[in-house]
Amino acid sequence: MSKENSPLNQFEIQTLIPVNLGSLDASFTNSSAFMLLAVATATALMVLAVRPKSIIPGRWQLIAELAYEFIAKMISDNIGKEGKPYFSFIFAIFMFVLFGNFLGMIPYSFTYTSHIAVTLAMALVIFVLVTVLAFAKHGIKFFSFFLPEGVPIFLAPLMIAIEVISYFTRPFSLSIRLFANMMAGHTLLKVVGGFVFPLGILGVVPVAGLVAITGLEFLIAFLQAYIFTILTCIYINDAIHLH
Repeated sequence: MSKENSPLNQFEIQTLIPVNLGSLDASFTNSSAFMLLAVATATALMVLAVRPKSIIPGRWQLIAELAYEFIAKMISDNIGKEGKPYFSFIFAIFMFVLFGNFLGMIPYSFTYTSHIAVTLAMALVIFVLVTVLAFAKHGIKFFSFFLPEGVPIFLAPLMIAIEVISYFTRPFSLSIRLFANMMAGHTLLKVVGGFVFPLGILGVVPVAGLVAITGLEFLIAFLQAYIFTILTCIYINDAIHLH
């Protein structure tokens, strides 16, 4: 397959507005554009959907209310009542990832969640904020998180090492899971789609496969937003309650 037709071309960052701050390249790219589009779309949906405030909700108001209740229940189940102050943060994360995933399903669009730089930056922000929250709430007692209660003293060094490694690999596992799933799915769609026209009349076979994979990709797009968000809830729960 030629470089021009490579399925990886869809992930290429393209500069739309060059911006250089000294040696720093702060250009506005296609990734930046779709991030703004995702934020604008999600904001417009929530604002316009609830503006009528009908007793009997319309279609868009119902979607907004379902999204609100979905995240509220997620917080309640995984954090408890102490999670209410973090609703806005968690809701924003879910909508940003979800709309990024869904917008990327539009032909000739761009999926910013398929870039490790984006997902890792999000995961690191969550990691730092959760760690700061844990220190603010528990102080030096936060270090007890790395040694669960009831562990025999002779196993303490091993358990501490395991817990420390597990804790500091959180942002990497969180970011790689999202990035890898979105990149793999879009690559598969591109590869299967590339067989449609070369096969002529037999192209109906990859078309059928393409339809099935697209449906699966929409499900994966939602599930990855859900997993990213619920893991954020779990991390906040750990910061608040420790073990």
